[in-house]
Amino acid sequence: MKDKKILYVEDDLSLIEGLKYTLEKNDFLVDNARTVEEAYRFFQAGRYDLLLLDVTLPDGMGFDICREVRRTSAVPMIFLTASDEEISIVKGLDMGGDDYITKPFRLGEVLSRINALLRRSTQFSKSDMILASNGIRIDMSERICWKGEAEVPLTLVEYKLLCLFLQNPDRILPRELILDRLWDGNGSYVDDNTLSVYIRRLRRKIEDNPNAPAKLLTEIGFGYKWAGEERETESGI
Repeated sequence: MKDKKILYVEDDLSLIEGLKYTLEKNDFLVDNARTVEEAYRFFQAGRYDLLLLDVTLPDGMGFDICREVRRTSAVPMIFLTASDEEISIVKGLDMGGDDYITKPFRLGEVLSRINALLRRSTQFSKSDMILASNGIRIDMSERICWKGEAEVPLTLVEYKLLCLFLQNPDRILPRELILDRLWDGNGSYVDDNTLSVYIRRLRRKIEDNPNAPAKLLTEIGFGYKWAGEERETESGI
């Protein structure tokens, strides 16, 4: 992960010093923004491999940054939040975040989660495969998804989740297997509700009617299945 560049958005000086030191010691290049406005300036002026966002900032929320960045970029994003309340976590993921870490956190855990997310990003940028099924096409060499002729913007986790389904058409994938594949075999990092958030978000992008999905199907009590061919709709999760 040498020379990977991170935009770290945090205004707490005690946290900035420790985490920035740890990241730079592990060969990351780190820019620190302390406000939403400053974060926008950094992001517009540079290229970053990952964003690390505090939720509460002096002039706004990390959610605001996430929402704005997702208009133009699928760069991996991790939220740092003092709240472990489900509504805050779900909001961040639903908005386009790839992961979250609750405060107080261990520096080693943050480093591990960053490395895991960047490994997944690198892994999916090297393939030259084309995946196509049920009106959805993915060019894995360019990491681009189309629904028909329209390009579909996906975050890293949405992209990997969709690739997993298209690689296993008409096969029921248990929730535990999906979590294991998405989070480098360490599903303990997320709760079961997190997967439901990603499924719902992905359906909004690839289904004609997200409330009655015909591509990404729920197998109640088991998991999910990608319909290899178009079929009758079902009720969603």
